[in-house]
Amino acid sequence: MTRVIAASSTGTAFEWYDFFIFGSLTPIIAKTFLAGLDPTSALIAALALFAVGFAFRPLGAIIFGAMGDRVGRKATFLTTVSLMGGATFAIGLLPTYASAGIVAPILLVFLRICQGTALGGEYGGAAIYVAEHSPDHKRGAATGWIQSSASFGLLAALLVIVVTRTALGEDAFNAWGWRIPFLASSILLAISVWMRVKLSESPTFAKLRDEGELTKAPLREAFARKESLKQVLIAFFAIMCAQGAVWYFTFFYLQVFLEKSLGLPAATKDFLLIAMTLVSAPLYVFFGWLSDRVGRKPVMLGGMLLALALYFPGSHLIAASTNPALVEAQRASPVVVVTDPASCAVQFDPTGTRRFDSACDIAKSLLVARGIAYRTVAATDGATTIRVGNSALGVAGGEALDDPGLKASKSAIGDSLKAQLVAAGYPASAAPNAVHYPTLLTILFLFVVAATALYGPQAAALVEMFPTRIRYTALSLPYHIGTGWVGGFLPVTSFAIVAITGDIYAGLWYAVGFTALSAVVTIFFLKETRGKSLEAC
Repeated sequence: MTRVIAASSTGTAFEWYDFFIFGSLTPIIAKTFLAGLDPTSALIAALALFAVGFAFRPLGAIIFGAMGDRVGRKATFLTTVSLMGGATFAIGLLPTYASAGIVAPILLVFLRICQGTALGGEYGGAAIYVAEHSPDHKRGAATGWIQSSASFGLLAALLVIVVTRTALGEDAFNAWGWRIPFLASSILLAISVWMRVKLSESPTFAKLRDEGELTKAPLREAFARKESLKQVLIAFFAIMCAQGAVWYFTFFYLQVFLEKSLGLPAATKDFLLIAMTLVSAPLYVFFGWLSDRVGRKPVMLGGMLLALALYFPGSHLIAASTNPALVEAQRASPVVVVTDPASCAVQFDPTGTRRFDSACDIAKSLLVARGIAYRTVAATDGATTIRVGNSALGVAGGEALDDPGLKASKSAIGDSLKAQLVAAGYPASAAPNAVHYPTLLTILFLFVVAATALYGPQAAALVEMFPTRIRYTALSLPYHIGTGWVGGFLPVTSFAIVAITGDIYAGLWYAVGFTALSAVVTIFFLKETRGKSLEAC
């Protein structure tokens, strides 16, 4: 059992390692591969690239889920981890936008698609393989190790990034050192493949195969039959919507919030994330174990309700404890954009084809790039002005300028805005000696408890919902729609909402909506499955 858990968890940790290094290096990815965009659009486009890998996970779930139910668990997750590892390593070899132009982001998108497709079959295979080996009364604790592998992947990613950044220095790391975490993934890949080759097939699947009871049409059985489709929908709405919202908010969106909106230095943010990861690792196994005692449903529901209670008050406390000077400045000298609302566009353009050259767009993009909250007021004369307390800064449109002229104009306005904000008491960044770490860590750890309570028992709960014949297919699709679409698009969507509204807390509604939906569905539709025999499925 130890070998089964170790081999399965290593591959899953490798899966998370990739997505964590890409998520953590989003600002550098934006500068390296999207140099033709302005800072706000580049950041959002980089977050969208992060989401592209998730978008193709449901496709991978269909392809590799069917393979897992027809060919076998072992062969399938050997294939997925190999494809995943090759694509991750290749990202470290890509040319930059400066050297290859548009070819660079095109190649990056292609590799992200390969990664996302491979990941569609990775988690389901690992969770099912462990669950089908474990005793019925210990399944939650055993599969909790699969969940904790997310922490090991994140920890490995952060340690590689921090060590590389510290050893090379910020300039060298931004120029070429960011490639090292991607290239280092080859070590994890070799270990994962070596360990998995030594495994035998799942006993539950082998028994089904020997009896000649394997499904010939897993997709039809899983999604075209009323009872199995009902279970797929319950798995998605009751469990996966919340998991995508709570877990990705805690470990991804909070990074953007701390660094981009609150001005916390990247190195400090990384160390906080390491602390969160260390705390989370044993909690996945603990909550999996607890679900073996009290049930999957109450433990996961508790995580959802805790997250709902924390989203807004917790985020306000994080802001107040991280950058109190910014909170006070926004209270004492609120920012108002006076403009013609009809001239304002949505600050979201992943393709980089729009210039955002109206005075309104320029004003809002500069504020969003600095993480400054603002409200919009209609101008009586059509002119655009940024008011910070009692001071005012006129902003001219750049419709008549060529691209170099527009860039220079934005830079000049940005310098004036920075001086205006500093004069009004706005800090350039969060002061390390002003951060109240006890409060900040308490709130962050409470979010970790919510995420791990939901995620710890999840693998066991999902496995127990479906019969062996279609388990790989039926489990993988709702899981990867939840993580791939709800979770994967949380950072880019939430950030875009902030850019649209000017409210740094408005993006929370995305997570709140999906978490609340899952809580309601869990209460009324999710059945308890603790201790269920997989042989009876």
